[in-house]
Amino acid sequence: MYGELVPVGGGDPIPLLKKRLRIGRREGCDIVLNFANVSGHHALMEIEEGYWFIRDLRSRNGIKVDGRKILVGLRRRLDPGIVLQVAKHKFEVQYEPIELGAYGSPPQDEQMDNFFSQSLLDRAGLKRRQEELKKGRNS
Repeated sequence: MYGELVPVGGGDPIPLLKKRLRIGRREGCDIVLNFANVSGHHALMEIEEGYWFIRDLRSRNGIKVDGRKILVGLRRRLDPGIVLQVAKHKFEVQYEPIELGAYGSPPQDEQMDNFFSQSLLDRAGLKRRQEELKKGRNS
């Protein structure tokens, strides 16, 4: 086991069983959160140099780390004890970096260089929504 997500306010902890986990509402996800406000494929968690990182997979209701929204396309480090919010659902991230192979200083979050490679509409997920609306009107 590589740690766990402990629901804030109570509930059963969710074990982190693999080094790469897809979070979402669909049954094929590694961590299934069966709530209407969670996207089918909401986020991706991965271990790098002993630390968990998360990336928003263009979800509708987003991800927050300690109350700060994660922009689509950027990944954020999840330090032990941090509160991860998937849509409206909050979890405390619990793990031991040293047990996962960490040494030295923690790896950095993704740099803003990659952030500017996408348009504002793409990063906000609005371009895709506009295309969905156009398809709906043409049907």
